[in-house]
Amino acid sequence: MSAKIRKIVTIVEETHKEMGRPVSPPTRRAAALAVIENPFAGRYEEDLTDLIAIGEELGDILTRKAVAALGIEGDKAQSYGKAALVGENGELEHAAALLHPKMGTPVRKVLGKGAALIPSSKRRGGLGAELDIPLGHKDAAYVRSHFDGMQVSINDAPRANEIVVAVAVTDSGRPLPRVGGLTAADIKGEDGLR
Repeated sequence: MSAKIRKIVTIVEETHKEMGRPVSPPTRRAAALAVIENPFAGRYEEDLTDLIAIGEELGDILTRKAVAALGIEGDKAQSYGKAALVGENGELEHAAALLHPKMGTPVRKVLGKGAALIPSSKRRGGLGAELDIPLGHKDAAYVRSHFDGMQVSINDAPRANEIVVAVAVTDSGRPLPRVGGLTAADIKGEDGLR
């Protein structure tokens, strides 16, 4: 089953100044969100295979759109994250089916790597509900400068029978990071941790 997409929204943030200090180069993050029909809205379904396949499809589509929005090659992305917002006639397990079993493989393929787990969040909400996409370094989870998040919303989604699915990528960490720890320049990227 393919995703029945009502719309795709792409959001880019560039931070040029933080606390009165210049951020050079600016930190940039992009999220691509798809508003899809929930095939299981309003009913319990034991077999969520269709949503798992849709998650794999959207992993590729949304990651490509987010990378393109930043104007970089996939392997230049530094952080990633994913999230889903289920309309009122769905359940959180629908979001889990989209995000977890197969979405990660196409995301990593577009980005050229991704040894670390992809941070994720899921929730239920109505039109315009906010969705927080957690972010972490794609190759080393312990890089503190890349612990971040991106808040997004779509004013007319999700409708009761829809799900908003999101992938976010960055070309950098937080603006002006200074809490120490492993730096992006020092990662080995072998075990997904360091």
